[in-house]
Amino acid sequence: MAKNPPVGDGHRKGAVKDRSQTQTPSGHYVKRDTSTGRFMDVKTTDKTPFKGVRKEK
Repeated sequence: MAKNPPVGDGHRKGAVKDRSQTQTPSGHYVKRDTSTGRFMDVKTTDKTPFKGVRKEK
């Protein structure tokens, strides 16, 4: 697992690789694996984007 010191500060160095995200019609963000195109995770706690994951157009 990647470490981005100092641990627990809520920041990361660089972007998450092989991932992208898009917004659903309901306003939630869904994370997608760019190599297979499969949806991986939906952020249902709030309608903010995933941190460090690039957005699709």
